[in-house]
Amino acid sequence: MSLREITVHGQPAIELLAATGDQVTVALHGGHVLSWRSADGTERLYLSPRAVFDSHAAIRGGVPVCFPQFNQRGPLVKHGFARNLPWQVLPDAAPDTVVVGLTDSDQTRAAWPQRFALRLSVHVPEANVLRIELQVHNTGTTPWSFTVALHSYLQVDDLADVHLRGLQGAARWDAVRDEHSTESREALRFGDEFDSVYAAPVHPLVLHTPTGDLQISSSSSCPETVVWNPGPELCARLADMPADGWRHMLCVEAAAIDTPVELAPGTEVRLWQQLDARPSSSSSIS
Repeated sequence: MSLREITVHGQPAIELLAATGDQVTVALHGGHVLSWRSADGTERLYLSPRAVFDSHAAIRGGVPVCFPQFNQRGPLVKHGFARNLPWQVLPDAAPDTVVVGLTDSDQTRAAWPQRFALRLSVHVPEANVLRIELQVHNTGTTPWSFTVALHSYLQVDDLADVHLRGLQGAARWDAVRDEHSTESREALRFGDEFDSVYAAPVHPLVLHTPTGDLQISSSSSCPETVVWNPGPELCARLADMPADGWRHMLCVEAAAIDTPVELAPGTEVRLWQQLDARPSSSSSIS
């Protein structure tokens, strides 16, 4: 394993070269995983070629950390402030791991008057596997609650050729149509704008592509799965996305949204998502 400090579009980042051959890049702005090139040489995360790297705006693509608010479900800036602030590299003895952290400050308390510590661990446990874990700690003297998501942008060659399995039978809120239902489809296919919050299934999801499958699992502390693609019309209105960017990405997010997570003083919770591109791991799931 090797870790080194690098810059990405002029911004500080940490590059992990894992013993497995996997390569991971984490920007300090937002504690943001920008890239995961799995051991087989495939880039697994989508980063918009028009993403803004100005140390202020959220970066479009990769894996943004949405905390302590998801989307616009509350008084804070969209998806909370964590993805817009500088994080610090933290020491860690675990192999093939990058750890970064964020704590409350005068700036965060002006918007959200709580004391907290975030620790994001980006770990390669095996070749072609990435595990991202967010530890949230209440360092204050009063209880508080939050909503959260690991907003993973998965890269695909062409969205028309992929489908997502594992959500059949799950409760669904379709945010585009503001409709509640139960997902009836065995496989989800995409083309138009898609924005839905699902009750997370017990078993992993599988993103099927012509070149191989990606298995997606998450912790029980993430009771929702968000699936999002802007489609052509919305994508054309996003200044930090190319017009055809929607064809090359699909967000599948581990989240806790509908019921805020409650933390008593001195307690913590861990939330994770694991992406598994090993051929044998997903080939047995239909």
